[in-house]
Amino acid sequence: MTRVLVTGGSGFIGKHLVSALVARKRQVRVLDLRAPTHALPGVQSIAGSVLDPDLLDDALDGVDEVYHLAGLPGMWLPRKADFHAVNYRGTEVVMAAARRRGIARFLHCSTESILFHGSPSACAFADDTLLSADDMPGPYTRSKMLADQLALQAAASGFPVIVGCPTMPIGPDDHNLTPPTAMLRHFLGKRFQLYLDFVVNLVDVRDAAAGLILAMERGKAGHRYILGGQSIQLKRVLQLMAEISGCRGTPVPVPAPIAKGAAAMMELIADHVTHRPPSGTAEGVRIALRARALSIEKAQRELGYAPRPVEPALRETIACLLGAGESRPQQSLSASPHSRPLHPDRRYGV
Repeated sequence: MTRVLVTGGSGFIGKHLVSALVARKRQVRVLDLRAPTHALPGVQSIAGSVLDPDLLDDALDGVDEVYHLAGLPGMWLPRKADFHAVNYRGTEVVMAAARRRGIARFLHCSTESILFHGSPSACAFADDTLLSADDMPGPYTRSKMLADQLALQAAASGFPVIVGCPTMPIGPDDHNLTPPTAMLRHFLGKRFQLYLDFVVNLVDVRDAAAGLILAMERGKAGHRYILGGQSIQLKRVLQLMAEISGCRGTPVPVPAPIAKGAAAMMELIADHVTHRPPSGTAEGVRIALRARALSIEKAQRELGYAPRPVEPALRETIACLLGAGESRPQQSLSASPHSRPLHPDRRYGV
């Protein structure tokens, strides 16, 4: 029986990944700061941080494969250096420990936001095309790009690392209200829906989890696979939400310059006055303005990845939101894979 460690296994994608691995008869161990909301029989849970090398060494005992999903999502933290510490340094610590243990396969879960080029005419079709860390729009994406580069450098040196890039996961059981679900909740039932229109790529969270397993099983070391669903304008998402929920608001598009200014002001107030997450950040708006349609052709061709239509998952998400009340989002080292109206900074993490 293959023995697997999933870092960040209590997060949204993580718990669906764990369920899928158990269904495939894998022996699963989870490392996360939080305990899973619903413990599965036979799954071992270890509470702790990916920044603890001694704990990691113990967690890797007897393990064959590692799925590294742990990371800090979102676009704002009181200490911006925490993005680098967790997303980059955490990946470095996990990968170093895995190499010492001689792990057979390592899957690094990255993010779509590092693939978007600054040029408005560029499309994020090239799975293996990387920008530099300096080209990233802010500290979150910079930390994720550095982690991605670290993973590919390890693969180039002979360590069997594959990179999976889920897009914006939606679906059932998002109890911690990850960024894509938070975006949908923000708009749900609003009379006036202020939004910055951009391309989003929504994917059923179960397909994202299945795609990570396919990447582990069939992916080529040193290659990146975009695990997305349907690329769609945010305006169309709002229309679908109204049709599904019966809650019809009035969408009000916001010009990019106003979105930029509003987000910068909200972030400034959060940094120096409230010290609480703002509704928007400059980095989030920059990502939205860069966003382009994503191609999953490589994952389809090489992995057999076949995501289902996104509308059923959107229906499930809305049904959960309408029945769940006011769940509040939480941040942890285990969040995973995005956006809101003026502030698409609540984008995926890993």
